[in-house]
Formats: sequence, structure tokens, C-alpha cells
Amino acid sequence: MKYLTTGNEACGEGAIRAGCRFYAGYPITPQNELTAYMSKRMPEVGGVFIQSESELSAVNMVFGAAVAGARSMTSSSSPGISLKQEGISYIAAAELPAVIVNVMRGGPGLGNIAPGQADYFQAVKGGGHGDYRLIVLAPASVQEMFEFTFKAFSLAEKYRTPVMILTDGMIGQMMEPLEFDDAIKPVPAVPKPWVLDGAKGRPSRSIKSLLLKDGELEAHNIHLQKKFSSIEKKEVELELYKVKGADRIIVAYGLMGRIGRECVDTLRSKGIKAGLVRPLTLWPFPYKEIRKIASGKAKFLVVEMSAGQMVEDVRLAVQDDKRVRFYGRMGGGVPEEKEIVARVKQL
Repeated sequence: MKYLTTGNEACGEGAIRAGCRFYAGYPITPQNELTAYMSKRMPEVGGVFIQSESELSAVNMVFGAAVAGARSMTSSSSPGISLKQEGISYIAAAELPAVIVNVMRGGPGLGNIAPGQADYFQAVKGGGHGDYRLIVLAPASVQEMFEFTFKAFSLAEKYRTPVMILTDGMIGQMMEPLEFDDAIKPVPAVPKPWVLDGAKGRPSRSIKSLLLKDGELEAHNIHLQKKFSSIEKKEVELELYKVKGADRIIVAYGLMGRIGRECVDTLRSKGIKAGLVRPLTLWPFPYKEIRKIASGKAKFLVVEMSAGQMVEDVRLAVQDDKRVRFYGRMGGGVPEEKEIVARVKQL
């Protein structure tokens, strides 16, 4: 079936189809359509929707639902995600599967309700306390909002870890066709021997992140790092567009990756050998893949709706700062195709 819908609503439907049956959230623009959509759809599928009294309570409700084995999700926009960081760290430490959606807006502070990408550091470097990581997926269309959210629940349960959908207000609120099979089956169930579902007839269990015995917390951290290392090896995804033979490479994610693709076509029509690298996973980041492309003599332009955040990871991958340039706009400003094309020509 094909539907005309917003990115926020596509995200909600992707969660429902994946088997999400618990959602807790608090209104904030530009993700309100997602919260409103879940308030309607959750009762229709026998799920639970809660508009919590705050972002803090929402993320902790997700913690509790995940402990009980429910497929759980929360969503917000930049300032709201900041408030959820302590809870996200707790969820990661407790090794619970959950999906968190950040529909980014301009910042810092309250900022505005225009699209932004300045939450990259917060998402991929661990915005809360302690040594932990989130799997971070970056959709660039309404279709990908559905597909990436569906996949997020699979990854969350596979690795017992929170997964973040990192998008922005423009993708969240734009309307495009969404196509999927109405008979799509939920993410297959996986064994959850850790679930707290009552200890009748079995030994008791506990899920906690307070580990006070000597060496206990360090051992747990070592275990987590081994898991994160496995994710880095197995779950990297990116899109390469006309990269073969290109001597100028645009690196961009989400909305900017979408615009970057159009820039490549424009540059190619002018005889300039341009290509695009679009990371689909922001963590794990495609360091090796970009390093392989950089083994030639190509120059790179990183484009973001920020003062420059992902560009640091691209520099780490390329390992030659002279070949990496940056162009960005802040506070809700969106780099336009003509601006990016001009910057690529200057490389």
C-alpha cells in the first residue's frame, strides 16, 4: 500500500508495525505529530500510550516497560532529549532494548523549531554519563523514517541496547509517499530470559546499574565495551553515490545527505567528478569505508546543519585535515544546493 504521510507519522507506523506496544512521550515541536499519532494508533493495536508529565518521567517509563519485556519507544526534540540523558544512560547500563527518536531543532537552549543537526555529538558520543554508546540511525526521507524505525527495534533487541533515530524537523514534518506491505510481520521475537515478569516457579532476578562490589562495575563496563566493539564490526551502513572515480566527495547525513545527492548530479552535469558518502549509521561510524575512499586523492566537503560535528569523525577517517573542508549553517539554517555546489567547486 502507498500512503501520503509525514515523516513523524511514518516513524510511528514503523514502530507499530515492528511490534512496539508501549510509548511514553511529552509534547515538543517539531515532533508533536509523532506523539499525536501514537496516541491514536496505540489503543487500536492494544498498546499503551502515556503522555507523561515530563521528559524525565517518559524515559523512565520506557525503562520500566522494557524491564517488563515490552517493545518500548519514546520521542522528543533536542531540549527534551537533553532531559532524557540520565535515563538513556541507565537504559544502556541495564542492557535494555528501547528506541529513542530525536527530531532535532535549532539550538542551543530553547532555540527555535526549525530543523537542525547540532545534536550529533550528543547522540554519537554518549550524551549522558559513563562509558556507553547508542546505535544511531539517520534517515533522509519519509520512507526511511518508517524503515529505519522498524529496523531499530530489531537492533535494540539483538544487542539489548537503546537505539536512537536521529532526524530533524524538516524530515519529521515533510509529506511524501510511504509504501509498505500491510501484511508486514513484526520484528521476530527473541528470547528474553532477563525479563522481570514475576518469580513464581523460578529464581528471582534483578536489573540494575548500581554495582557496588569491588571490581563488579569495571567487569560490567568491560562486558559493555565488548558488545559495542561487536556492533562496530557488524552494523556499519552507508550509501555511496557516484563515488567511483570521483575526486570531490560530499559527506553528509539525513536531510543534508538528501540535498547532497542533488548537488552531485548538478556537479556531474557540469563535468565535475563529484560523489556522495551518506552515513546511514552515525554510530557505528563508517571510518574504514571513508578511509578506503580517501586512499585516493579525493578531497572532501562535509556539510551539516551545525557548526561542524560529524566533520571531526570524517577527519579521523581521512587522516589528512588538508583534504577535508566543512560547510554548515546553524540555528535552523539549511544549506542550499547552490551554496554547496559553489563550495565543492572551490575544493
